[in-house]
Amino acid sequence: MKTTALMNVCVAAVMLQMAGCGGRIRYPTLYTLEIPPAPARDLGNARTGTIAVRRFQVAPYLREGRIAFRTAPEEIAFYDYHRWAASPADDVTTAMVDSLRSARAFSLVKRYDGQSKQDYLMSGRLERLEEIDYGGAVRVEARVSAELVNLKSGVTVWTGEADESRQVEARNVNSVVLAMSQALQKDIDRLVANLDGQLPREAERDEHPRP
Repeated sequence: MKTTALMNVCVAAVMLQMAGCGGRIRYPTLYTLEIPPAPARDLGNARTGTIAVRRFQVAPYLREGRIAFRTAPEEIAFYDYHRWAASPADDVTTAMVDSLRSARAFSLVKRYDGQSKQDYLMSGRLERLEEIDYGGAVRVEARVSAELVNLKSGVTVWTGEADESRQVEARNVNSVVLAMSQALQKDIDRLVANLDGQLPREAERDEHPRP
């Protein structure tokens, strides 16, 4: 009897606590990254060659689904009610495909579908994406790395990494996500520009092999 009475008291306490909060369940707010590609360049025909972009990997802490922030260099925390509507890995992969198409870096750009029919395969990783709440004004940091493999030879012909920091204009999560989108856009633009500047030498070696 005493055990039952104690359980009833505990249940009543929980119900009162819920009533004190208005009895409402708080649902998380979902956010998406908006990463538009750089304006398309008018270069005539795109470079000969096709590329598939594998879904980018993410650092383990970004798999939580919640928006991350740091209050110290060695500490990562997460918002309880502010989460990603989709994995940032998908958004970054889509943004890379769009940017490669816009840059006309290849005659065909597509997402990797498990087949190896393209000339090149790009793999990448979203290393960092977080709000920084120490060391001055609130800002965000985004870091992306990628590599390109020639599927004919199996050789890695290019690697790159880009790191961008952006200040948050207002102290709300919408502004944080906007700054993250802008930082990622800058990272991807840099990677595509770097790739576009280095790849022609590799393409020339393929088209004009040594005798």
